[in-house]
Amino acid sequence: MRIFKFPDISAIHGGFLAAAVVWGTVAAMPLASLAEPAHGIAMYGEPALPAGFAHLPYANPDAPKGGAIRLAEPGGFDSLKPWVLKGNAAWGVGVHVAESLMYRSIDEPFTLYGLLAEAVDTDPDHMWVEFTLRPQARFSDGSPVTVEDVIWSYETLGTVGHPRYLATWAKIDRIEQTGERSLRLTFTEPDRELPLLMGMRPILKKAQWEGKDFAESGLEVPIGSGAYVVDRVDPGRSISFRRNPDYWGKDLPLNRGLHNLDVIRYDYFADANAMFEAFKAGEVTFWRELSAQKWATEYNFPLLTQGRVVQSEIPHQRPSGIMGLVMNTRNPIFADWRVRQAMIEAFNFRFIDGVLNGGRDPRISSYFANSPLAMTPDQAAQGREAELLAPFAADLPPGTIEGYALPQGTDRVLDRTGLRRALALLEQAGWTVQDGVLKDTQGQPFRFEILLNQAGTAMRTASETKQIVDIYVQALANLGITPRVTLLDSAQYIERTNNYQFDMTWYERALSLSPGNEQMLYWGHEGVTRPGSRNWMGMNSPAAEAMIATMLNAATSEDYSAAVRALDRVLTAGRYVIPVSYSAISRLAHSADLHYPERTPLYGDWPGFLPEVWWQAAQ
Repeated sequence: MRIFKFPDISAIHGGFLAAAVVWGTVAAMPLASLAEPAHGIAMYGEPALPAGFAHLPYANPDAPKGGAIRLAEPGGFDSLKPWVLKGNAAWGVGVHVAESLMYRSIDEPFTLYGLLAEAVDTDPDHMWVEFTLRPQARFSDGSPVTVEDVIWSYETLGTVGHPRYLATWAKIDRIEQTGERSLRLTFTEPDRELPLLMGMRPILKKAQWEGKDFAESGLEVPIGSGAYVVDRVDPGRSISFRRNPDYWGKDLPLNRGLHNLDVIRYDYFADANAMFEAFKAGEVTFWRELSAQKWATEYNFPLLTQGRVVQSEIPHQRPSGIMGLVMNTRNPIFADWRVRQAMIEAFNFRFIDGVLNGGRDPRISSYFANSPLAMTPDQAAQGREAELLAPFAADLPPGTIEGYALPQGTDRVLDRTGLRRALALLEQAGWTVQDGVLKDTQGQPFRFEILLNQAGTAMRTASETKQIVDIYVQALANLGITPRVTLLDSAQYIERTNNYQFDMTWYERALSLSPGNEQMLYWGHEGVTRPGSRNWMGMNSPAAEAMIATMLNAATSEDYSAAVRALDRVLTAGRYVIPVSYSAISRLAHSADLHYPERTPLYGDWPGFLPEVWWQAAQ
């Protein structure tokens, strides 16, 4: 299908804990004070690769250059500015055109290596970070990347850019030039993650945007310093990127084996069904299959049987993240946890997943499932985890500390036991069935809207989400509830979800093994009213924010992991999302002449893998 995409790749900064030895030893060391400027920086311990390394371990330095890849996207676009809230930006501009001072390795815990910056330094208390630019760094028009460009980019993104940049910028006390090619950011408070986050902001060319309203969307082609430049744009329909033969960083060891394809093209389609048909016809050369059922039963089309398309499975160790139907607690009917639990009870996951996915993938049991950071479902918090939650016990929903697990459901159409539990909870919350309709004590019916994107999402096609919702709506009828289901085009859907104008909708959040500041954007109280946050459920939880604060300043891996597991409990027992299944592998179908290295990174198929390390060559 399409490459995994997230609202801001720099926000998905977590790394994988490669093995117990990494988690137990390297992660136990605090972020080091660099005695002198270094080539890289890690959240815990030291970067795995030494200064002067030959190439990233998951890249093939001998990969041939040339060729093209064609990817499919749902919906359309009306902007080439992914750094602002307004507009629906074309995918790829922020990835292929713009660069940051540092580059994230997806083969180790949160670790960055110098890209535009040749060196990075910080102090023992993490109150500042200093970067030194490479003298050869250039924008695609040949002009040098200067400290002035960096400072302007940070200030602009932090004040008028997308809301995802604002919270971190609020922790910057000052930014100043310290030398011809160096600058320093001083923070207002200790935060172990800030030195790394500051290395991942996109650097834009100041001269291009001077005198213009940067907050406005638009189709002006951005000038970046990345390996690709925008080649052709057909607004709303396609965008292609061409590898820049004069790319300033093509000979850096960091880039050996990366950026191999000459052309990367994204074509936009009305929906995922049209995208898949285009793939089967050879008009698209890569597809990420999200349905285990289809992967096992529907891959028998001519291009595959002829050997011109192949199927690849890429394992990963990422947390499940959260995916499913989110309830917006800004709507009073979903403010009561008992109502939300009733909605979960009415969702017969076992039947739905069996029908649509053959029951092949496990259900998401918590936000950090499939990882060492996950809470243990249905078991009480212990040790440090319990200590962190104890001050908030009186205000937490039942099960947060004592243990919480999702209902199992049944393989029958109706889960009568679950529906009985749901009715009991609704009655406790003041809702009863009157003349076949669920109503409150004033006789007002229980009404809400389920909002869906008719173009689908990053992880589910529109038809899949619609099928899930259709079965769910039938189950809700047994409770006297008849939701209104609304399908919108991508632009309308983004506008409404950015402003939280929905009651229930499909929700997807990828999470990593080193969560940090981005968690405040996801779950922090400012997102209740500030447009464009990831806090679609509208949660306002002092306990969640306290766990995030503990994570950001944890001196040991034990404290850090306990805080994340405690946060996992607050999120899961908050009952904000009705979770579906996840997959521990990525299922990729692609043209047989597209290849990737035998050694895949710990993150697996994750931003930085496709198309960065892929190449095209004859079989």
